[in-house]
Amino acid sequence: MSENRSHSAPAMSHAAPPAPAPRPGGVAVLAKAMRLIDLLGERGEMSPAQISELIDEPRSTVYRLLATLADLEFVEAGHGRGSYRLGFKLFALGSTVVQRFDERTAALPVMERLHDETGETVFLCVRRDRQAVCIERLEGLRVALLELRLGGALPLHLGAAPRALLAFEPESTWQDYLDGVALQPRAPASPLSRSDVLAELASTRQRGYAVSDQDVTIGVASVGAPIFGHTGTVQASVSIGGLRDVVLGDGSPIPGLVVAAAGEISRALGHRQ
Repeated sequence: MSENRSHSAPAMSHAAPPAPAPRPGGVAVLAKAMRLIDLLGERGEMSPAQISELIDEPRSTVYRLLATLADLEFVEAGHGRGSYRLGFKLFALGSTVVQRFDERTAALPVMERLHDETGETVFLCVRRDRQAVCIERLEGLRVALLELRLGGALPLHLGAAPRALLAFEPESTWQDYLDGVALQPRAPASPLSRSDVLAELASTRQRGYAVSDQDVTIGVASVGAPIFGHTGTVQASVSIGGLRDVVLGDGSPIPGLVVAAAGEISRALGHRQ
């Protein structure tokens, strides 16, 4: 303080030092980098011009981000001239995260057998808040399914694997879920009302497995069953998806195979019915 301050002014001794100025620039750059990575994960290989347009950033900014991410091995040059794709560093990090799931370790051999027996797409999902997240997926041999890719998610009321996660939780959990979710349709057969969802959850619990009959994708069906841990609570779900006539056709073995697989995985996790 200046020595010329008026003596009538109150003393300001022991004042706290000013807080450091926030640095939004670093956070903003990180957010842009994550948007770029998310875009490459969603769209696949892209050029800087395409990325610039979709994330609404100048091309010069995109080039700088790509250069930094390439140095860190998060992105790499694509097959196309001047294009980029996700790098192996992200694959390695993702694999490390996936390995943390005991459910995946126990389920993978059973899923591989299901895949060999049916030739259809096999999914393993866990719950995250109000969604089912796919933590393993073995691609079908007959048809490529576009929904629920590895790392992707669906609401718990849509699809067989998600409904299998919710249906075998306490009914109070059903009500809490419906209080916090919007029932937006994915297909004409998607449940549109609270009563529709509750009825489907009750049917799922009664039969012991969930059935998705074109409620996510027209022409596609799936069957899912819950996986229980040693405490008796639902830990995950396993499902098979494919063309409706194959999955739900007369005499289809898929529902029985899925239920048996879920039971085998549950026992591997220590569940005793």
